[in-house]
Amino acid sequence: MVVPVRRLWVAVLCGYLAFGAALQVLPADVPDRYGGGALASATAIGIAFLATACGRPFAGWLADAGWSRPVVLAGGVLAAIGGFGQLLAPDLGVLLVARLVMGAGEAALFSAALPWVLSGVRPAQRGRLAGWFGLSMWGGLAGGPVIASAIMAPAFGGAPAGAVWWVVVGLSLASAVLVLTTRRDSGPVEPLVRIRGVRDLVPPGVPLPGAIIGLAAYCYGTVAALLVLRLRADAIGVDGSALAVFAGAFLVVRFAGSPLVDRFGGRVVATWTVAVEIVALAGIALARSPVGALVFVASAGVGLALIYPACVSMTLDRVRGLRPGVSMGVMTSFWDLGVLVAGPFGGLVAERAGFRAAFLVAAGAGVVCVAVLLRMPRPAGSRR
Repeated sequence: MVVPVRRLWVAVLCGYLAFGAALQVLPADVPDRYGGGALASATAIGIAFLATACGRPFAGWLADAGWSRPVVLAGGVLAAIGGFGQLLAPDLGVLLVARLVMGAGEAALFSAALPWVLSGVRPAQRGRLAGWFGLSMWGGLAGGPVIASAIMAPAFGGAPAGAVWWVVVGLSLASAVLVLTTRRDSGPVEPLVRIRGVRDLVPPGVPLPGAIIGLAAYCYGTVAALLVLRLRADAIGVDGSALAVFAGAFLVVRFAGSPLVDRFGGRVVATWTVAVEIVALAGIALARSPVGALVFVASAGVGLALIYPACVSMTLDRVRGLRPGVSMGVMTSFWDLGVLVAGPFGGLVAERAGFRAAFLVAAGAGVVCVAVLLRMPRPAGSRR
């Protein structure tokens, strides 16, 4: 079976460009259209992550039975429907439903595409390919806001938010069209495993890697939600470029460092990179100068860059190749939940104890993550 890896990479990129553009336009669009405040905007953003977390295991379950192609195709279609719904939503309630639909599309798109891609490689190359393929997701999330900002920038005509939603719909449809151009044989179709309970959706080897990536996701969620506010609070002066520095360091290390997972093993790579993240978060909390802040922000990007391919490797090692789609879907759901928790909880800590405390709490989550990694039993027959 020949897997159309490059075409799937572009399809996922288009979908995540749409998701990223939506995240950029929502915080201002919700108050402008419906009069909601910060709570309404945060709810509109976060509810999609909830749908994504719930949908990933089912997308992986279908992918394991050979239904990768129709599920990935459905992801692009659902994202387009969700984008169109957000464009036309007459009230906040309809907008939230559209966000749920778009979140389900995100779950289907990536969580069925990744097992399809990994089905065509040897186990020794899974970490490298998972890291490289994950760049389609992260590249889209990083590039989508840039596209949305450019569309609405005065220098480019200052188009209204509605124009961004049309772009979201177009990118999502482009993702679906790319999948339609692939061959229909995405793998042998097998009977679906009957789901009798939670255990059938959460294979025994998944919770520990899931806990690891969930704790790392809390670190990322704190950076995404609070970094700009923390830098502004102390007038450090690099709040406009900090997230770009973080994203640049993340993408470079993900691209260049993914082969390290195959060479040294997911457990070793995750331990060392999360240790870097702990130092970076503590440094962000205590930074007082622009240069120091940017150094620690870049280090935070480095520390999180390889956690996903490392956890993919650990998960597949622990489940021994059985039901890889649902296993990776569940593991990735922990990432969504970690990001979902980080925003409101980190914001609450910041309100009560300050932004520095919020980043020190995130560093504490990193310490717990390393402790779990060090105590995690190695699979039988594994030396790493």
